[in-house]
Amino acid sequence: MNFAVLQFPASNCDQDCVHAVRVLGHSASLLWHKETFLGGADAVIIPGGFSYGDYLRTGAIARFSPVMQAVQGFAAEGGLVLGICNGFQILCEAGLLPGALVRNRDLQFHCEQVFLKTANLDTPFTSRIPAHKILKIPIAHGEGCYYADPGTLEALFSRRQVLWQYCDIQGALTDNANPNGSLMNIAGICNERRNVAGLMPHPDRACECILGSADGRFIFESMIAALQSPAAPRH
Repeated sequence: MNFAVLQFPASNCDQDCVHAVRVLGHSASLLWHKETFLGGADAVIIPGGFSYGDYLRTGAIARFSPVMQAVQGFAAEGGLVLGICNGFQILCEAGLLPGALVRNRDLQFHCEQVFLKTANLDTPFTSRIPAHKILKIPIAHGEGCYYADPGTLEALFSRRQVLWQYCDIQGALTDNANPNGSLMNIAGICNERRNVAGLMPHPDRACECILGSADGRFIFESMIAALQSPAAPRH
């Protein structure tokens, strides 16, 4: 499988994503923000970083990049798209995912390991996560507080679009385990069609034990399994 990893001015996790995919035995190629064609990619990863210097607000300028028009079309055809950290912010700004990411509640940048509880194992991004497995994955963000209006939150939970929530090591959804003040401890969500997902933690930085955790592999392995399914869209 070939993953297209988008690259914006000031992206800084693009190489991390490329490495993570290659560790799993698949290919990944960088795609510059001015490109208008995804090059026959099987899936798209929008990496973390500070696209366009986070001017205006995170992801606000990147959403207008030519490559994002191609991503919009790819997602509309059922293609798998994963946004990580800044990538999640871009997907929300682009309207591919609901809600918004705002400043952390303590107005501090957080770079630390967190624990995640998977709320829905029946998606292309979570199917290979073992039941009851608490994921240990790092975060690195200053604007990772997920916010949505009450109606959107209700719809996300009723449609099972919430994929991951911040928890403690036992899996309890406590306020102390929530590093940024995200509503309902939300760490990641997907769209209603379940082919676009975003999360603030970095699975790309948790794919080898030497990094302190290999739990991020489960997310990429889920995507690979979905892509290898006979029912997967062909591009």
